[in-house]
Amino acid sequence: MNKAIHDYATALLGAVQRRMYGIDEITRLCLVAFYTGGHVLLEGNPGLGKTELVKTLGGVLKFPFGRIQFTPDLMPSDVTGTYMPDFEDPKGGLSFRPGPIFTNLLLADEINRATPKTQAAMLEAMAEKQVTVLGESRPLEQPFMVLATQNPIDQEGTYNLPEAQADRFMFKVTMPIPGESTLRLILDKQAGKTSQPIASKEDAIPGSQLLPKNEQDSARKYEELKRLINEVVPIPSVETHIINMFLATNGHFGDMEGLDGKQQDRVKRLVDELVTYGLGPRAVIYLMLGAKAWSLLFSQKATHAEGPGLASVLIPTLRHRLKLDLDWSETYRTMVSRGGGSEEWLYDKLLADFCIHTAPKAGEYAATVKGAFPFRPYALGERW
Repeated sequence: MNKAIHDYATALLGAVQRRMYGIDEITRLCLVAFYTGGHVLLEGNPGLGKTELVKTLGGVLKFPFGRIQFTPDLMPSDVTGTYMPDFEDPKGGLSFRPGPIFTNLLLADEINRATPKTQAAMLEAMAEKQVTVLGESRPLEQPFMVLATQNPIDQEGTYNLPEAQADRFMFKVTMPIPGESTLRLILDKQAGKTSQPIASKEDAIPGSQLLPKNEQDSARKYEELKRLINEVVPIPSVETHIINMFLATNGHFGDMEGLDGKQQDRVKRLVDELVTYGLGPRAVIYLMLGAKAWSLLFSQKATHAEGPGLASVLIPTLRHRLKLDLDWSETYRTMVSRGGGSEEWLYDKLLADFCIHTAPKAGEYAATVKGAFPFRPYALGERW
């Protein structure tokens, strides 16, 4: 069963790769969020393919998709829909006209440009899978996933999401700046032939026969995968690790398990000097669901939720949840005796370090977690 699911996920990824280049990790995270009922907050400069990603996912998954361009004058009814005069009703009654939120995959473009009232209407839909119009609740179609974007380079006239609202997103991911080889593929696709021949993307997709045939087939696969993800059993160290991270950020250092004295001291100092307030229960839930889904979809040999799966989803899960002191970056650079790097890059490093130092020592678990990160994290405490 696990190989069949892995082959299906690989076919989905391959289908997206034919149309989108250089965003394989983003695609994997979107698929994890989709099949666990989560939402994704995308941050990146204009023109990096956020809209194209939603269109591509909708086409591959055979589900309807939509887009809302958020502006300061957008009203909640423009999102949810409203009651309008029904001219076919002889009594002159009102009928409900659904808004663009009634779809399966929704791109909420520049969500931080909408007023808090309009944002709240979106967030109710994300949390409750329904919208309320004039006191009447209407369920949304399932599955339902929001990919909301924020533009990091133009903050004039924006209403930033409060931490409690951002917490409703399973992942916060950063759209990557394309490299040289990816740019050549994009140029070949959008601007015609380039000076260097580009390998054809029209070859058959491996496992294409596994892709959803229509919306009904995709809906059946969605329900089955969602059930199977919930049934994945984590190895004990994964569960202990997630609980350790929650306890540490909330100051319950003595309740952590599987750590030696040096680990506990390092984690305590890191939290005491950098963290303003800790993780909430939703972070724990999403870490576990993410680890389960990643292990099931993308780890061919995994039969349980394991450390590499947790490491693969940890940074986007905690990136918008762990609240740090205002001067955290300078304090952290001093801790590790390192300089350089943007704050965003350094924050991801910090999250990886925090993950490694809260990992229980049982067996090879801590080593597999450390080896799963795409970069070598700082070794906290080398100079302490």
